[in-house]
Amino acid sequence: MRRFGFGAQLRHHRLQQVLAIAAIATAVSLPVVLISVGGGVSQHELASLQNAGYQIVVSAAGIHGISNAHNLTDRILAINSVAAASPVLSVPLDAFVGTGAPTAVLAEGVIPDQFTPTLGPAENTLFPNPLPLGDPSDRTHFANGTYTGAATWDVLISSPLAQADRISVGANLSLGPSTNASQAVVFNVTGTFGVPPTALGPTGAFAIVVPLSDLQVLSGFAAAPRAAAPDAADSIEVAVAGSATSNPTELNQIRSEIQNLVPYYGVSSLNQEAQQLQSASAVLTGFYLALSSVALTVGLLFLALVLVRRVEVGRQSIGIRRALGLPRRAIAAEIVGDGLVLAFVGAVIGVAGGYLVVAALAAWGSSVVQDAARWAIFDPVTLATIVVGVLALSLLASAVATRAALRIQITEALR
Repeated sequence: MRRFGFGAQLRHHRLQQVLAIAAIATAVSLPVVLISVGGGVSQHELASLQNAGYQIVVSAAGIHGISNAHNLTDRILAINSVAAASPVLSVPLDAFVGTGAPTAVLAEGVIPDQFTPTLGPAENTLFPNPLPLGDPSDRTHFANGTYTGAATWDVLISSPLAQADRISVGANLSLGPSTNASQAVVFNVTGTFGVPPTALGPTGAFAIVVPLSDLQVLSGFAAAPRAAAPDAADSIEVAVAGSATSNPTELNQIRSEIQNLVPYYGVSSLNQEAQQLQSASAVLTGFYLALSSVALTVGLLFLALVLVRRVEVGRQSIGIRRALGLPRRAIAAEIVGDGLVLAFVGAVIGVAGGYLVVAALAAWGSSVVQDAARWAIFDPVTLATIVVGVLALSLLASAVATRAALRIQITEALR
């Protein structure tokens, strides 16, 4: 049987080799893309959880489902080892700058002195400390739920929004719940904050931060009947102090105490979310491998067909060498070697192809796809495992061709 790579081969042999390599490369590139991107996204989310400044989250069903957020915050702060409890209300608003069309922004209402301690290390550097939003505790305007106190009407704006609309600190910015400018309220721009380039999409980067009570009044989530949940919030992020941050037992105790305060709300710790994320990541990796096994099966079947075809074409050559006393193991080793080389070349091209696909997605995909592709992790151990796995599976394809070669009768092959 002729070895590939030398000029004496027939053209159709070379074509078969190219097709076999292409089939294996395509089969390998699929798990490379899926595992690298999927694993990268999971690791990014896991790192975000681990580096968050808070450890427990209180949430409720529906939109803005937490009611009596200010009073609930006080009750949570009374629990031992709780360092901060930050209610957050997220509402889309329209910003009016000059006489131009309104700009859609994402507004977050917070209690200034509770918001900062719940920021992670990376986010903490993006915000001024303390937040220049007037009343740090947001109690004056709230006025025990009457909302009759003096409002600060201060706002922090993201640096992309400040640059896009040329808004400077000290300027006025009108914000309203709709495109109707008559419903807008004039806020004082007291500072800016940065936005990580991969954290939010282009629209989300146009963000503002205002006192919680101001946003509740402006958006209609301050009191019933307009608001289904008076003094509404979307979540309350709880930061713990001391050893509780790294002690699962103590953290679970604090979570249980908070759950007793709000039996109808969801209370979860980031440790639980991290464990769930790791479990989900393992399941997805298994699904990716199962899906990829279909493509690998097709590629290896094609490799087996190519090797068997080469055996059929080289029947006479195999018969002559066997008649001359060439051991059966030498013929088997030649077929196995051919299969391993074809599989190795295809696997290496597949790994490179998968990397190029991810790079192309990171460069030319949509904003969401670009973020996911940029988080891709090409673990050398994982990639090497895929290549070794393909080489091991190629032995099955070679075994089929070897069996066909060793079953050739010498007398029939020499006719």
